[in-house]
Amino acid sequence: MLEHIDHIPFIDTPLHIAANEGKINFATEMMNLKPSSARKLNQDGFSPMHLAFRNGHPKLMLRLLKIDKDLVRVKGREGVTVGNSNLLFQFLEACPECMEDVMLRKTTTSEL
Repeated sequence: MLEHIDHIPFIDTPLHIAANEGKINFATEMMNLKPSSARKLNQDGFSPMHLAFRNGHPKLMLRLLKIDKDLVRVKGREGVTVGNSNLLFQFLEACPECMEDVMLRKTTTSEL
């Protein structure tokens, strides 16, 4: 099943569902099994990081960043990346390159 997920344009993967629900251990395992699903957008244009952010799961977000620091740079709906002032310094520490990303609103981060 996981092999075919990359070929479906917009879908909630098991990682999206885990991120939405804040299931850290399951999300971590999904990242290990299918890392590409972390960059996939669901039908609403959100990556797992966006869903974790929207649903108030910062510990899950930081765990995913430990696995792949560039997830903070994944652009979702309308080209928006994940971020808020409380997490900004942790994101920058995990991925200093995200400072190079310029959003549509001419900022490096935007709230969803």
